[in-house]
Amino acid sequence: MPNLCDTYDVALLDLDGVVYIGGTAIPGAPQALQKAKRHGMRLAYVTNNASRTPAAVAALLQGMDAPAHPDDVVTSAQAAARLLADRLPPGSPVLVIGSTALRLAVRERGLRPVSTAAERPRAVVQGYGPGIGYGNLAEGGIAVRAGALFVGTNADSTLPGPHGIQPGNGSLLQVIAYATGTTPLIAGKPEPPLHHESVIRTGAKNPLVVGDRLNTDIEAATRTGTDSLLVLTGVSRPGELVLAPTRQRPTYVAQTLDALTQPYPDVTQNDGGFACGGWTALRETSGQFTLKGSGAAIDGLRALCAATWDAIDDRDAQLTTEHVAAPLAELVSAGLRI
Repeated sequence: MPNLCDTYDVALLDLDGVVYIGGTAIPGAPQALQKAKRHGMRLAYVTNNASRTPAAVAALLQGMDAPAHPDDVVTSAQAAARLLADRLPPGSPVLVIGSTALRLAVRERGLRPVSTAAERPRAVVQGYGPGIGYGNLAEGGIAVRAGALFVGTNADSTLPGPHGIQPGNGSLLQVIAYATGTTPLIAGKPEPPLHHESVIRTGAKNPLVVGDRLNTDIEAATRTGTDSLLVLTGVSRPGELVLAPTRQRPTYVAQTLDALTQPYPDVTQNDGGFACGGWTALRETSGQFTLKGSGAAIDGLRALCAATWDAIDDRDAQLTTEHVAAPLAELVSAGLRI
């Protein structure tokens, strides 16, 4: 099979967990992106994080030696602003809870950012910002209770940080949602608006979504009919992947972004098993899965995913981690990072 960078015109790359974690580059990621760009693949950085402007994100990436320009960055703030502009008259007041980047995105769409419910906003939009306090949430709750449209830039319950997993915007959204009984419209992944914003801004004809989360990046891709690559450098781990429901299954799986410029191996089915590289994954009559062979651990994971997904879909199997514990342990011994 050709390299992924030869098959797809634009890589729609998530940031946290794919290119960097907590502002620190993932080892090898900038170099992999440079190589993909030299091969002719265009790069777009698509992030659920609404706390930074595209210029700030591009500057951060450039500081890591990743190839980036502000026009290459698409944020959930921009997607939320378009969602609002499609529903409100020009010049409408919008109560913004979040960062300056979100306020700028709202203004760029011809709407008027405000800060209090007394200004009678037509909508409330909330995005992640480390400075959000009770007063901001209280104003938003008052406005939503008075009838304002409620929009969230994204619903990520957590986000990766330098010291571990921390609360994300989805967790903060629950304050207003719980207090008002109102469920917000979501612009970010896995909802379609951010993907559509990315395609509009890049003009992509055959994009590849690249992410580290099954329930946001990959589900967003499946919901929009787009191929996807899961890299195992962020949140989702192999144990989740092999048991993933259909809507959260990536087209491709790789350890790192190096996969963009490397031939991707085929997974074949034969004699009831699934083979990739030097590995074959089988489901035994006991219901347990086994792996036979050797080689690159990631190929074993690809074979195992094909086998478990086939069992779940075609045989209505109720699989648990116990069914895949042995082959996953074998892959760890072969070098797979869990």
